[in-house]
Amino acid sequence: MNLFKTGADSVADASKSAESDGGKDGVFDVFYNPPTIWPSFLVGQRGCPVRVAIVDADAHFTNVLQQELTQDERVEIVGKAQSLKDGKRLCRSLEFDVLLLDVNLADGSGFQLLSYMQLHKSSAQSIVVTAMDQDENVIKALEMGAAGYLVKHSWFGNSAQAILQVANGGAAIAPHVVKRLIKSFDARIHELRGHLGEKPKLAERLSEREKDILRMVAGGYTSAEIGRKLDISGLTVNTHVKNIYRKLQVRSRAQAVNHASIFGIL
Repeated sequence: MNLFKTGADSVADASKSAESDGGKDGVFDVFYNPPTIWPSFLVGQRGCPVRVAIVDADAHFTNVLQQELTQDERVEIVGKAQSLKDGKRLCRSLEFDVLLLDVNLADGSGFQLLSYMQLHKSSAQSIVVTAMDQDENVIKALEMGAAGYLVKHSWFGNSAQAILQVANGGAAIAPHVVKRLIKSFDARIHELRGHLGEKPKLAERLSEREKDILRMVAGGYTSAEIGRKLDISGLTVNTHVKNIYRKLQVRSRAQAVNHASIFGIL
């Protein structure tokens, strides 16, 4: 017996029933490539996949990555480039949702492209995919607005899943990198608190609703999931997140959670 097919058929029937009743809550779609039960309220649907652009100097790796991503109906590759120059052109001329980029490019640095992207494609998300997993590179990428950091040739990674996570307001960081960063952040917390003497009153800058949303962001919830829990729209959640960025003077969810952890907001 194919347990996935049996379960998927049950979910599909229930979803059709819910949809016919006029309700949208709890509606799911079933993807068989790969086998996935996917909620209809998340970004990345049949007929409207997450648009992905790739900027990487390694043509072989790009081809392997493309083969992996084309197996998932929820994502679509819309453009590729191998250099910083072509990556900038891609940012100016192409509509995409998530950019995958390497740190090392033929004529410059992926960090330069991250900075350029903030000016010319701020609505899109970015994930660094590189062989360089040094802490300073990871932290720099996150500080420059990257929502993910994956390590090439790792057995513990799913590129499509990372893209979907980021497109839905989450983050995607290689597990072994996260473990190192936690230790690094712990050390920085003690150092910062020692230098500051007393905890800044950052918590007073945020409303109670903003604190609730920040806690959920730290818990890994996407904007859509937070909206469902708080009975507000995903767009309203994103507006609150932008206000949190402004008040904490940060540029990404990772930075906001880091600041909140350091200064005792969470």
